[in-house]
Amino acid sequence: LLYYFKKQRGVGMAGHSHWAQIKRKKAAQDAKRGQLFTKLIKEIIVAVKTGGSGDPDLNPRLRTAIQAARAANMPKENIERAIKKALGQEEGTNYEEAVFEGYGPGGVAFLLKAITDNRRRTVSELRHIFSKHGGSLAEPGAVAWIFEHKGLIVVPKENEEKILEIAIELGAEDTKEYESEIEIITEPSQFEEIKKALEKEGIKIISAKVTMVPKTTVPVNDEATAQSVLRLMETLEDHDDIQQVYVNFDIPESIM
Repeated sequence: LLYYFKKQRGVGMAGHSHWAQIKRKKAAQDAKRGQLFTKLIKEIIVAVKTGGSGDPDLNPRLRTAIQAARAANMPKENIERAIKKALGQEEGTNYEEAVFEGYGPGGVAFLLKAITDNRRRTVSELRHIFSKHGGSLAEPGAVAWIFEHKGLIVVPKENEEKILEIAIELGAEDTKEYESEIEIITEPSQFEEIKKALEKEGIKIISAKVTMVPKTTVPVNDEATAQSVLRLMETLEDHDDIQQVYVNFDIPESIM
């Protein structure tokens, strides 16, 4: 089994993973300009409303949102104020969740998760962004089927044998090895157990979340197309209403 896992590593979204590394490095800059805080506050508010509780011990989504806020060094009072707004204890904006789908250059699929106070405005702005960058906003269901919920744990490329042992023993779905990182892909139900097992062994966690992973990828081997795809992705990520952007490109690391 260990041999099999080693043979499987590195298969798949090499360029996609490299883009994830770039995004993590960019996170500190996002926090400085306040945009990340705004998005985290929206997530906290929606988490309280959908989870029916302002207590993170009783609301898993809120617990995750607070962890993300703390990781971004958001002040405690900002978190508490967002919870109070969601509970109606302070005046706040009425937000709703929305999912949008589209196609980028080269036929790359885009799945967007948003939190907005004006759905019509968001749709109009997203349609303009896609059109400007050589893509198009699609009808609901057009690309959602391409993505599935998976746990994604990223660790440094160190102590590989131990990492693989834990992944195999606890039934991880796959592992992928890159230049400096190893990705562990799990079923959502396995996510917490595997994450805790890694932490117990003293293995550093670079990032860990339940996310959307594409079942199939679209090769993007042309540099100009790759630039257009990444430019579209960055523009969407910078939109105030967009919380998450999921794509299914596979750009070679040499082009990335």
